[in-house]
Amino acid sequence: MNTKRSLLFTMGAGIVSSAFAQSTSSTPPKQKGPLVWLDMDQAELDASYDQSVYAPNIRQIQSRYASNSDITRSRLGNPKRFAYGPTPIEGLDVYLCDRPKAPINIFIHGGAWRSGLAKNFGFKAETFVNAGAHFVVPDFINAFESGGDLMPMIDQVRRAVAWVYKNASSFNGDPNKIYLSGHSSGGHLAGVTLVTNWEKNYDLPMNIIKGGLLCSGMYDLKPARLSARSSYVKFTDSMEDALSTQRHLEFLNTPIIVAHGSLETPDFQRQSRDFAKAVKDVGKPVDYIVGQNYNHFEMPETIANPYGILGKLVLKQMKLI
Repeated sequence: MNTKRSLLFTMGAGIVSSAFAQSTSSTPPKQKGPLVWLDMDQAELDASYDQSVYAPNIRQIQSRYASNSDITRSRLGNPKRFAYGPTPIEGLDVYLCDRPKAPINIFIHGGAWRSGLAKNFGFKAETFVNAGAHFVVPDFINAFESGGDLMPMIDQVRRAVAWVYKNASSFNGDPNKIYLSGHSSGGHLAGVTLVTNWEKNYDLPMNIIKGGLLCSGMYDLKPARLSARSSYVKFTDSMEDALSTQRHLEFLNTPIIVAHGSLETPDFQRQSRDFAKAVKDVGKPVDYIVGQNYNHFEMPETIANPYGILGKLVLKQMKLI
């Protein structure tokens, strides 16, 4: 399940040599191809859905997620592991606080729909545990294991949330204080989860989630479908529609925070901006946050700090500060 992916020069006294200037001026501009999405050609769209193009430190940050999660467990102890379904991947980690009937934050991890493990996202746990909340991270299938189908993934995420609601009392949690957060493809999955028809499909109250934090997600799948991500996700019309949160806002029943970094890819920034506007336009509560000078992978690290951009906001949303 773990599958995944300066110009340095010296100028004396601020003077650029004529040879350098001549060589740069003779470099032909890149030819723009036919437009595929908005003002982007195929190469630009593919780059906008490939985080490594805009976040060159991707590997070291992801390694930091894992090492900081180990450090967090050395302080908090290992989480309790519960099964929410019958297959081996259908388990979730619960980092417990010592408060009775504590509120719960469920975090849906990212990984471009193709990678990620719950154990590597435990580094956020102390923000919640120290504030008096339980922190839950589910594992779920990825696109390679599902043959390119995203529907099993969202089914597992929804069932994980339903399990937490039904079983919160088993780990001294409050089922009436469940909050959902997610980042990147996990932000996409969390968004889709927030517009679930819980009553019809799970025989649960429509308002089982009391607040959402969606960081750097996708809320309409059309551009992702047109991008190189279609090489490993088998998009269909029905999948695109069902998993485009922005098209189902009638089922959104909770206040949300929509966030992204200022150094993210152009279309990821647009996705969040347009989604927040759409939520506001239908009269539902939304806060739109831009983290200045943060890239895609740095933004969720601010959850791990109770004074960080997202850490402070999510604790306030949960009424813990």
